Amino acid sequence: MTEEDKAQDQRLAAAVIAGGRLRGLLLELWQRTRLDWGFVSDRLSQAFRKETWVGGSERRFVAETLYGLVRHARRVDGAIAAARRGASKPPRDDERLLAYLVLEGAITPATAALREPGLDWTAVVGFDAALERERDPVRRIAIGCSLPDWLAARLARDHGPRAVAIARALSRRAPMTIRANRLRTTRDDLAAALAARGLATTPCALATDGLIVETRTNLFALPEFTAGDFEAQDEGSQLLAELCGGERDLVVDLCAGAGGKTLALAAQMGNRGRVLSCDVDRGKLGELKKRARRAGLTTVETLHLDDGDWPDALERRRERVPRVLVDAPCSGVGALRRNPEARWRLRESDLAEFAKRQHHIASRAATLLAPGGRMIYATCTILAEENQAVAEAVARERGLRIVPLAEAWDARAAQVATADGQFLLVDPDRHGTDGFFAAVLERPR
Repeated sequence: MTEEDKAQDQRLAAAVIAGGRLRGLLLELWQRTRLDWGFVSDRLSQAFRKETWVGGSERRFVAETLYGLVRHARRVDGAIAAARRGASKPPRDDERLLAYLVLEGAITPATAALREPGLDWTAVVGFDAALERERDPVRRIAIGCSLPDWLAARLARDHGPRAVAIARALSRRAPMTIRANRLRTTRDDLAAALAARGLATTPCALATDGLIVETRTNLFALPEFTAGDFEAQDEGSQLLAELCGGERDLVVDLCAGAGGKTLALAAQMGNRGRVLSCDVDRGKLGELKKRARRAGLTTVETLHLDDGDWPDALERRRERVPRVLVDAPCSGVGALRRNPEARWRLRESDLAEFAKRQHHIASRAATLLAPGGRMIYATCTILAEENQAVAEAVARERGLRIVPLAEAWDARAAQVATADGQFLLVDPDRHGTDGFFAAVLERPR
Protein backbone atom coordinates (compact mmCIF):
# COMPACT_ATOMS: atom_id res chain seq x y z
CA MET A 1 0.00 0.00 0.00
CA THR A 2 1.40 3.39 -1.01
CA GLU A 3 1.48 6.41 1.31
CA GLU A 4 -1.17 8.01 -0.88
CA ASP A 5 -3.41 4.95 -0.39
CA LYS A 6 -2.89 5.11 3.37
CA ALA A 7 -3.78 8.79 3.48
CA GLN A 8 -6.90 8.15 1.44
CA ASP A 9 -7.94 5.33 3.78
CA GLN A 10 -7.51 7.61 6.78
CA ARG A 11 -9.71 10.26 5.16
CA LEU A 12 -12.40 7.70 4.41
CA ALA A 13 -12.15 6.23 7.90
CA ALA A 14 -12.68 9.69 9.37
CA ALA A 15 -15.75 10.12 7.15
CA VAL A 16 -17.13 6.77 8.32
CA ILE A 17 -16.63 7.68 11.97
CA ALA A 18 -18.46 10.95 11.44
CA GLY A 19 -21.54 9.02 10.29
CA GLY A 20 -23.53 9.21 7.08
CA ARG A 21 -24.35 6.84 4.26
CA LEU A 22 -20.95 5.18 4.00
CA ARG A 23 -21.00 4.21 7.67
CA GLY A 24 -24.55 2.91 7.32
CA LEU A 25 -23.61 0.85 4.27
CA LEU A 26 -20.63 -0.72 6.04
CA LEU A 27 -22.63 -1.68 9.11
CA GLU A 28 -25.47 -3.07 7.01
CA LEU A 29 -23.03 -5.19 4.98
CA TRP A 30 -21.37 -6.48 8.14
CA GLN A 31 -24.70 -7.41 9.72
CA ARG A 32 -25.90 -9.19 6.58
CA THR A 33 -22.62 -11.07 6.24
CA ARG A 34 -22.82 -12.37 9.79
CA LEU A 35 -26.27 -13.85 9.22
CA ASP A 36 -24.90 -16.84 7.29
CA TRP A 37 -21.22 -16.03 6.62
CA GLY A 38 -21.94 -16.05 2.90
CA PHE A 39 -19.32 -14.94 0.39
CA VAL A 40 -18.24 -11.37 1.07
CA SER A 41 -17.62 -10.84 -2.64
CA ASP A 42 -21.28 -11.60 -3.40
CA ARG A 43 -22.49 -9.22 -0.67
CA LEU A 44 -20.30 -6.45 -2.06
CA SER A 45 -21.34 -6.99 -5.68
CA GLN A 46 -25.01 -6.84 -4.77
CA ALA A 47 -24.56 -3.71 -2.67
CA PHE A 48 -22.49 -1.81 -5.24
CA ARG A 49 -24.96 -2.57 -8.04
CA LYS A 50 -27.71 -1.09 -5.90
CA GLU A 51 -25.83 1.79 -4.24
CA THR A 52 -24.59 3.59 -7.35
CA TRP A 53 -23.56 6.64 -5.33
CA VAL A 54 -20.52 4.78 -3.94
CA GLY A 55 -17.38 5.93 -5.79
CA GLY A 56 -14.34 3.87 -6.73
CA SER A 57 -12.15 4.74 -3.74
CA GLU A 58 -15.11 4.33 -1.39
CA ARG A 59 -15.86 0.89 -2.85
CA ARG A 60 -12.31 -0.22 -2.21
CA PHE A 61 -12.41 1.08 1.36
CA VAL A 62 -15.77 -0.56 2.09
CA ALA A 63 -14.58 -3.86 0.63
CA GLU A 64 -11.30 -3.91 2.54
CA THR A 65 -12.98 -2.89 5.80
CA LEU A 66 -15.68 -5.55 5.46
CA TYR A 67 -13.10 -8.21 4.65
CA GLY A 68 -11.07 -7.00 7.62
CA LEU A 69 -14.00 -7.27 10.02
CA VAL A 70 -14.56 -10.85 8.86
CA ARG A 71 -10.86 -11.77 9.08
CA HIS A 72 -10.41 -10.28 12.54
CA ALA A 73 -13.81 -10.91 14.17
CA ARG A 74 -12.56 -12.67 17.34
CA ARG A 75 -9.58 -10.35 17.69
CA VAL A 76 -11.87 -7.30 17.49
CA ASP A 77 -14.31 -8.73 20.03
CA GLY A 78 -11.41 -9.64 22.32
CA ALA A 79 -10.07 -6.10 22.15
CA ILE A 80 -13.49 -4.66 23.01
CA ALA A 81 -13.83 -7.04 25.96
CA ALA A 82 -10.44 -5.86 27.23
CA ALA A 83 -11.60 -2.25 26.86
CA ARG A 84 -14.79 -2.69 28.88
CA ARG A 85 -12.95 -2.50 32.21
CA GLY A 86 -14.61 -5.63 33.57
CA ALA A 87 -18.10 -5.14 32.15
CA SER A 88 -19.48 -8.15 30.28
CA LYS A 89 -21.78 -6.54 27.72
CA PRO A 90 -21.59 -8.08 24.22
CA PRO A 91 -19.94 -5.85 21.60
CA ARG A 92 -22.13 -3.64 19.44
CA ASP A 93 -21.47 -3.45 15.73
CA ASP A 94 -20.56 0.24 15.80
CA GLU A 95 -18.00 -0.58 18.52
CA ARG A 96 -16.61 -3.36 16.35
CA LEU A 97 -16.15 -0.98 13.45
CA LEU A 98 -14.35 1.55 15.65
CA ALA A 99 -12.15 -1.10 17.25
CA TYR A 100 -11.16 -2.58 13.90
CA LEU A 101 -10.17 0.83 12.52
CA VAL A 102 -8.11 1.53 15.66
CA LEU A 103 -6.37 -1.86 15.52
CA GLU A 104 -5.51 -1.28 11.86
CA GLY A 105 -4.21 2.23 12.52
CA ALA A 106 -6.82 3.92 10.31
CA ILE A 107 -7.98 6.14 13.19
CA THR A 108 -6.39 7.12 16.49
CA PRO A 109 -7.64 6.02 19.92
CA ALA A 110 -8.43 9.67 20.66
CA THR A 111 -10.71 9.86 17.63
CA ALA A 112 -12.47 6.65 18.69
CA ALA A 113 -12.90 8.00 22.23
CA LEU A 114 -14.78 11.02 20.91
CA ARG A 115 -17.32 8.68 19.35
CA GLU A 116 -17.38 6.03 22.10
CA PRO A 117 -16.03 7.43 25.40
CA GLY A 118 -17.16 4.43 27.45
CA LEU A 119 -14.33 2.17 26.23
CA ASP A 120 -10.67 2.19 27.23
CA TRP A 121 -9.13 2.70 23.81
CA THR A 122 -5.58 2.35 25.10
CA ALA A 123 -6.53 -1.23 26.00
CA VAL A 124 -7.66 -1.77 22.42
CA VAL A 125 -4.32 -0.51 21.10
CA GLY A 126 -2.45 -2.73 23.53
CA PHE A 127 -4.57 -5.83 23.00
CA ASP A 128 -2.26 -7.58 20.54
CA ALA A 129 0.76 -7.11 22.79
CA ALA A 130 -1.20 -8.37 25.80
CA LEU A 131 -2.30 -11.45 23.84
CA GLU A 132 1.34 -12.28 23.08
CA ARG A 133 1.75 -13.05 26.78
CA GLU A 134 -0.91 -15.77 26.55
CA ARG A 135 0.85 -19.08 27.23
CA ASP A 136 -1.68 -21.33 25.55
CA PRO A 137 -0.75 -21.33 21.83
CA VAL A 138 -4.18 -22.56 20.78
CA ARG A 139 -5.90 -19.65 22.52
CA ARG A 140 -3.31 -17.23 21.13
CA ILE A 141 -4.04 -18.49 17.62
CA ALA A 142 -7.82 -18.64 18.06
CA ILE A 143 -8.23 -15.11 19.45
CA GLY A 144 -5.30 -13.31 17.84
CA CYS A 145 -5.83 -14.82 14.39
CA SER A 146 -9.62 -15.05 14.63
CA LEU A 147 -10.12 -18.77 14.07
CA PRO A 148 -12.51 -21.29 15.62
CA ASP A 149 -10.93 -23.07 18.59
CA TRP A 150 -10.95 -26.44 16.82
CA LEU A 151 -9.14 -25.04 13.75
CA ALA A 152 -6.53 -23.34 15.92
CA ALA A 153 -5.97 -26.69 17.66
CA ARG A 154 -5.60 -28.49 14.31
CA LEU A 155 -3.02 -26.00 13.09
CA ALA A 156 -1.08 -26.32 16.34
CA ARG A 157 -1.14 -30.11 16.06
CA ASP A 158 -0.15 -30.27 12.39
CA HIS A 159 2.37 -27.42 12.28
CA GLY A 160 3.80 -27.19 15.78
CA PRO A 161 5.91 -24.07 16.47
CA ARG A 162 5.05 -22.58 13.06
CA ALA A 163 1.30 -22.66 13.65
CA VAL A 164 1.06 -19.11 15.04
CA ALA A 165 2.95 -17.59 12.11
CA ILE A 166 0.90 -19.57 9.58
CA ALA A 167 -2.38 -18.56 11.24
CA ARG A 168 -1.35 -14.90 11.23
CA ALA A 169 -0.50 -15.11 7.55
CA LEU A 170 -3.88 -16.69 6.80
CA SER A 171 -5.53 -13.61 8.35
CA ARG A 172 -3.73 -11.12 6.10
CA ARG A 173 -4.82 -9.83 2.73
CA ALA A 174 -3.73 -11.96 -0.20
CA PRO A 175 -1.59 -10.34 -2.89
CA MET A 176 -2.86 -9.80 -6.43
CA THR A 177 -1.02 -12.54 -8.30
CA ILE A 178 -1.23 -13.21 -12.02
CA ARG A 179 0.20 -15.76 -14.42
CA ALA A 180 1.59 -14.60 -17.75
CA ASN A 181 0.16 -16.63 -20.63
CA ARG A 182 3.32 -17.87 -22.30
CA LEU A 183 1.42 -18.43 -25.56
CA ARG A 184 0.85 -14.68 -25.82
CA THR A 185 3.73 -13.06 -23.98
CA THR A 186 6.53 -13.54 -21.47
CA ARG A 187 6.58 -12.60 -17.82
CA ASP A 188 9.12 -9.83 -18.47
CA ASP A 189 7.19 -8.40 -21.41
CA LEU A 190 3.97 -8.45 -19.40
CA ALA A 191 5.67 -6.67 -16.51
CA ALA A 192 6.91 -4.01 -18.93
CA ALA A 193 3.43 -3.55 -20.42
CA LEU A 194 1.90 -3.13 -16.97
CA ALA A 195 4.68 -0.75 -15.93
CA ALA A 196 3.80 1.41 -18.93
CA ARG A 197 0.34 1.71 -17.38
CA GLY A 198 1.83 2.77 -14.05
CA LEU A 199 1.42 -0.63 -12.41
CA ALA A 200 4.32 -1.95 -10.35
CA THR A 201 4.92 -5.71 -10.32
CA THR A 202 7.30 -8.15 -8.66
CA PRO A 203 8.23 -11.55 -10.12
CA CYS A 204 7.01 -14.49 -8.05
CA ALA A 205 9.82 -16.25 -6.23
CA LEU A 206 8.79 -19.76 -7.26
CA ALA A 207 6.29 -19.76 -10.13
CA THR A 208 7.96 -19.40 -13.52
CA ASP A 209 5.26 -17.21 -15.08
CA GLY A 210 3.97 -15.47 -11.95
CA LEU A 211 3.84 -11.76 -11.16
CA ILE A 212 2.61 -10.00 -8.03
CA VAL A 213 0.82 -6.76 -8.92
CA GLU A 214 1.78 -4.25 -6.24
CA THR A 215 -0.38 -1.35 -7.43
CA ARG A 216 -4.07 -1.42 -6.63
CA THR A 217 -6.09 -1.76 -9.79
CA ASN A 218 -8.97 -3.60 -11.40
CA LEU A 219 -7.03 -6.34 -13.19
CA PHE A 220 -10.00 -7.45 -15.24
CA ALA A 221 -10.44 -4.03 -16.84
CA LEU A 222 -6.94 -4.05 -18.32
CA PRO A 223 -6.53 -4.53 -22.10
CA GLU A 224 -3.87 -7.16 -21.40
CA PHE A 225 -6.45 -9.27 -19.59
CA THR A 226 -8.98 -8.92 -22.41
CA ALA A 227 -6.26 -9.96 -24.88
CA GLY A 228 -5.54 -13.12 -22.90
CA ASP A 229 -2.04 -12.10 -21.83
CA PHE A 230 -2.62 -13.14 -18.22
CA GLU A 231 -4.92 -14.84 -15.76
CA ALA A 232 -5.37 -14.10 -12.07
CA GLN A 233 -3.95 -17.13 -10.25
CA ASP A 234 -2.27 -17.61 -6.89
CA GLU A 235 1.38 -18.58 -7.06
CA GLY A 236 0.74 -21.83 -5.19
CA SER A 237 -1.88 -22.83 -7.74
CA GLN A 238 0.59 -22.10 -10.52
CA LEU A 239 3.12 -24.40 -8.86
CA LEU A 240 0.68 -27.33 -8.94
CA ALA A 241 0.36 -26.97 -12.71
CA GLU A 242 4.14 -26.83 -13.07
CA LEU A 243 4.50 -29.94 -10.91
CA CYS A 244 2.43 -31.85 -13.47
CA GLY A 245 5.39 -31.49 -15.82
CA GLY A 246 5.67 -30.89 -19.54
CA GLU A 247 3.55 -33.89 -20.60
CA ARG A 248 2.79 -33.48 -24.32
CA ASP A 249 0.25 -36.29 -24.75
CA LEU A 250 -2.78 -36.23 -22.44
CA VAL A 251 -3.45 -34.74 -19.02
CA VAL A 252 -6.76 -35.38 -17.28
CA ASP A 253 -7.71 -32.57 -14.87
CA LEU A 254 -10.36 -34.42 -12.91
CA CYS A 255 -11.69 -31.61 -10.67
CA ALA A 256 -11.07 -28.70 -13.02
CA GLY A 257 -13.60 -26.18 -11.71
CA ALA A 258 -13.36 -22.97 -13.74
CA GLY A 259 -10.00 -24.09 -15.06
CA GLY A 260 -7.16 -22.11 -13.50
CA LYS A 261 -4.80 -25.09 -13.53
CA THR A 262 -6.15 -26.39 -16.84
CA LEU A 263 -5.23 -23.11 -18.53
CA ALA A 264 -1.77 -23.12 -16.96
CA LEU A 265 -1.21 -26.75 -17.99
CA ALA A 266 -2.30 -26.19 -21.58
CA ALA A 267 -0.06 -23.13 -21.92
CA GLN A 268 2.82 -25.02 -20.33
CA MET A 269 2.30 -27.80 -22.90
CA GLY A 270 2.65 -25.23 -25.68
CA ASN A 271 -0.85 -25.86 -27.02
CA ARG A 272 0.19 -29.42 -27.90
CA GLY A 273 -1.32 -32.67 -26.70
CA ARG A 274 -4.65 -32.49 -24.89
CA VAL A 275 -5.99 -31.44 -21.51
CA LEU A 276 -9.27 -33.14 -20.65
CA SER A 277 -10.94 -30.97 -18.01
CA CYS A 278 -13.66 -32.68 -15.99
CA ASP A 279 -16.05 -31.35 -13.37
CA VAL A 280 -19.52 -31.90 -11.94
CA ASP A 281 -20.42 -28.21 -12.36
CA ARG A 282 -21.57 -27.36 -15.90
CA GLY A 283 -21.46 -23.64 -15.15
CA LYS A 284 -17.79 -23.76 -14.22
CA LEU A 285 -16.96 -25.77 -17.33
CA GLY A 286 -18.72 -23.12 -19.41
CA GLU A 287 -16.56 -20.45 -17.79
CA LEU A 288 -13.48 -22.57 -18.48
CA LYS A 289 -14.30 -22.66 -22.20
CA LYS A 290 -14.57 -18.86 -22.31
CA ARG A 291 -11.25 -18.46 -20.54
CA ALA A 292 -9.57 -20.96 -22.86
CA ARG A 293 -10.78 -19.05 -25.93
CA ARG A 294 -9.48 -15.78 -24.52
CA ALA A 295 -6.11 -17.40 -23.83
CA GLY A 296 -5.85 -18.80 -27.37
CA LEU A 297 -5.85 -22.41 -26.17
CA THR A 298 -7.07 -25.01 -28.65
CA THR A 299 -6.13 -28.23 -26.83
CA VAL A 300 -8.59 -28.03 -23.93
CA GLU A 301 -11.60 -30.34 -23.93
CA THR A 302 -14.29 -30.31 -21.24
CA LEU A 303 -16.25 -33.24 -19.88
CA HIS A 304 -19.18 -33.01 -17.49
CA LEU A 305 -19.23 -35.64 -14.75
CA ASP A 306 -22.20 -36.90 -12.79
CA ASP A 307 -21.66 -37.80 -9.16
CA GLY A 308 -22.23 -41.45 -10.06
CA ASP A 309 -20.93 -43.30 -13.12
CA TRP A 310 -18.13 -41.98 -15.27
CA PRO A 311 -18.97 -41.25 -18.92
CA ASP A 312 -17.51 -43.48 -21.64
CA ALA A 313 -14.92 -40.80 -22.47
CA LEU A 314 -13.24 -41.59 -19.14
CA GLU A 315 -14.08 -45.28 -18.85
CA ARG A 316 -12.29 -46.11 -22.08
CA ARG A 317 -9.16 -44.33 -20.86
CA ARG A 318 -8.63 -46.54 -17.82
CA GLU A 319 -4.96 -47.53 -17.49
CA ARG A 320 -4.07 -45.33 -20.50
CA VAL A 321 -3.49 -41.82 -19.10
CA PRO A 322 0.10 -40.66 -18.49
CA ARG A 323 -0.79 -37.76 -16.19
CA VAL A 324 -3.80 -37.12 -13.94
CA LEU A 325 -4.36 -34.03 -11.79
CA VAL A 326 -6.79 -34.38 -8.89
CA ASP A 327 -7.28 -30.97 -7.27
CA ALA A 328 -9.75 -32.42 -4.80
CA PRO A 329 -12.61 -30.56 -3.09
CA CYS A 330 -11.38 -29.66 0.38
CA SER A 331 -11.90 -27.47 3.43
CA GLY A 332 -10.10 -24.56 1.75
CA VAL A 333 -8.14 -23.70 4.90
CA GLY A 334 -5.13 -22.77 2.78
CA ALA A 335 -7.18 -20.13 0.94
CA LEU A 336 -8.61 -18.32 3.97
CA ARG A 337 -6.83 -15.12 2.90
CA ARG A 338 -9.11 -14.98 -0.14
CA ASN A 339 -12.24 -16.47 1.42
CA PRO A 340 -12.03 -15.35 5.05
CA GLU A 341 -15.71 -16.00 5.76
CA ALA A 342 -15.11 -19.74 5.24
CA ARG A 343 -13.49 -20.02 8.68
CA TRP A 344 -16.86 -19.28 10.30
CA ARG A 345 -18.84 -21.70 8.10
CA LEU A 346 -16.48 -24.65 8.40
CA ARG A 347 -17.15 -27.26 11.10
CA GLU A 348 -14.65 -29.74 12.48
CA SER A 349 -16.95 -32.59 11.50
CA ASP A 350 -16.67 -31.45 7.86
CA LEU A 351 -13.05 -32.61 7.70
CA ALA A 352 -13.88 -36.31 7.89
CA GLU A 353 -16.46 -35.87 5.13
CA PHE A 354 -13.94 -34.06 2.94
CA ALA A 355 -11.31 -36.74 3.55
CA LYS A 356 -13.79 -39.49 2.66
CA ARG A 357 -14.73 -37.76 -0.58
CA GLN A 358 -11.10 -37.00 -1.43
CA HIS A 359 -10.15 -40.63 -0.92
CA HIS A 360 -12.98 -41.78 -3.18
CA ILE A 361 -12.06 -39.36 -5.98
CA ALA A 362 -8.31 -40.02 -5.84
CA SER A 363 -8.73 -43.79 -5.60
CA ARG A 364 -10.97 -43.81 -8.64
CA ALA A 365 -8.67 -41.45 -10.54
CA ALA A 366 -5.78 -43.87 -9.96
CA THR A 367 -7.49 -46.39 -12.24
CA LEU A 368 -6.86 -44.03 -15.17
CA LEU A 369 -3.08 -44.24 -14.84
CA ALA A 370 -1.05 -45.95 -17.52
CA PRO A 371 1.97 -47.99 -16.38
CA GLY A 372 4.53 -45.41 -15.28
CA GLY A 373 1.84 -42.73 -15.23
CA ARG A 374 1.66 -40.20 -12.43
CA MET A 375 -1.23 -38.71 -10.50
CA ILE A 376 -0.83 -35.38 -8.73
CA TYR A 377 -3.17 -35.35 -5.75
CA ALA A 378 -3.58 -31.76 -4.58
CA THR A 379 -5.63 -29.61 -2.23
CA CYS A 380 -5.79 -26.00 -1.10
CA THR A 381 -5.71 -26.98 2.57
CA ILE A 382 -2.81 -27.42 4.98
CA LEU A 383 -4.44 -29.97 7.30
CA ALA A 384 -2.82 -33.41 7.38
CA GLU A 385 -6.14 -35.29 7.55
CA GLU A 386 -6.99 -34.10 4.03
CA ASN A 387 -3.45 -34.27 2.68
CA GLN A 388 -0.79 -36.77 3.73
CA ALA A 389 -3.34 -39.17 5.21
CA VAL A 390 -5.36 -39.36 1.99
CA ALA A 391 -2.33 -39.63 -0.30
CA GLU A 392 -0.75 -42.39 1.76
CA ALA A 393 -3.99 -44.37 1.98
CA VAL A 394 -4.62 -44.21 -1.77
CA ALA A 395 -1.01 -45.14 -2.56
CA ARG A 396 -1.19 -48.13 -0.24
CA GLU A 397 -4.55 -49.39 -1.51
CA ARG A 398 -3.85 -48.87 -5.23
CA GLY A 399 -0.25 -50.09 -5.18
CA LEU A 400 1.15 -46.70 -6.17
CA ARG A 401 4.56 -45.31 -5.31
CA ILE A 402 4.83 -41.94 -3.58
CA VAL A 403 7.47 -40.15 -5.65
CA PRO A 404 9.72 -37.97 -3.45
CA LEU A 405 9.36 -34.35 -4.49
CA ALA A 406 13.03 -33.93 -5.42
CA GLU A 407 12.67 -36.83 -7.87
CA ALA A 408 9.36 -35.61 -9.27
CA TRP A 409 10.36 -31.98 -9.79
CA ASP A 410 13.29 -29.62 -10.22
CA ALA A 411 15.57 -27.79 -7.76
CA ARG A 412 12.63 -25.80 -6.38
CA ALA A 413 11.56 -28.94 -4.53
CA ALA A 414 14.01 -28.13 -1.74
CA GLN A 415 12.10 -24.91 -0.96
CA VAL A 416 8.62 -26.40 -0.85
CA ALA A 417 8.99 -30.01 0.33
CA THR A 418 7.67 -31.34 3.62
CA ALA A 419 10.26 -32.27 6.25
CA ASP A 420 10.36 -35.88 5.03
CA GLY A 421 10.85 -34.76 1.44
CA GLN A 422 7.80 -36.66 0.23
CA PHE A 423 5.27 -33.95 -0.57
CA LEU A 424 4.83 -30.33 -1.66
CA LEU A 425 3.42 -28.05 1.03
CA VAL A 426 3.41 -24.27 0.68
CA ASP A 427 1.85 -21.72 3.02
CA PRO A 428 1.37 -17.93 3.19
CA ASP A 429 3.93 -17.44 5.96
CA ARG A 430 6.94 -19.22 4.50
CA HIS A 431 6.21 -18.88 0.79
CA GLY A 432 3.77 -15.97 0.45
CA THR A 433 1.32 -18.21 -1.42
CA ASP A 434 -2.03 -19.61 -0.44
CA GLY A 435 -1.69 -22.91 1.37
CA PHE A 436 -1.41 -25.85 -1.05
CA PHE A 437 -0.46 -29.52 -0.77
CA ALA A 438 0.50 -31.97 -3.50
CA ALA A 439 1.58 -35.60 -3.65
CA VAL A 440 2.96 -37.31 -6.75
CA LEU A 441 1.76 -40.93 -6.99
CA GLU A 442 3.16 -43.25 -9.67
CA ARG A 443 1.80 -46.49 -11.06
CA PRO A 444 4.56 -49.13 -11.46
CA ARG A 445 5.55 -50.05 -15.01
